[in-house]
Amino acid sequence: MSFKMIIQLILASLLLVFSTGAAWYEGSAIEEVPWEWKHTAIFSQIANGQVEDRYDILQIDNFVYATKFAPTFPLLMLLSVTYLIILIGYTSLKSNRRVFKYFLSGIGALFLVLSGFVSNSPTIGLKIFFVSFLLIGILLVGIGLFGFLNDRTKRTSRESENGTIHRGNNA
Repeated sequence: MSFKMIIQLILASLLLVFSTGAAWYEGSAIEEVPWEWKHTAIFSQIANGQVEDRYDILQIDNFVYATKFAPTFPLLMLLSVTYLIILIGYTSLKSNRRVFKYFLSGIGALFLVLSGFVSNSPTIGLKIFFVSFLLIGILLVGIGLFGFLNDRTKRTSRESENGTIHRGNNA
């Protein structure tokens, strides 16, 4: 792994750690807003049933609250995690570019699915996440498809230069 890749991994990891701490802190405000527990303490309700006290709230629900009402740091978390995944995927799959294109397209498809889960949210934070998921998904699928089309164009032009274009069984 090159020095540039290591620096990118370190910087993206530091951004992730910082934004996670900040989002966790901002999301801890959920403990002071009992009327929001029913709608935001999703994981606590799954694990513990009805949330009746601030001590029933799981830490992961802090991130849900921050995402809904203070989305800056959760968005930085999303971007840094996405960058880390793509960077690790690139480093691992750079010897096989075709698999990396599938990898990018798969991640993009996952983001498109995630955008569907938050598409109908009334909060500004989840609307921002909807747009972010949608844009990242379209971008990654587009990059993967463009890579495949670019390979196909290069292969076709090489074949035409060599005079080896085959037109089905009639050639």
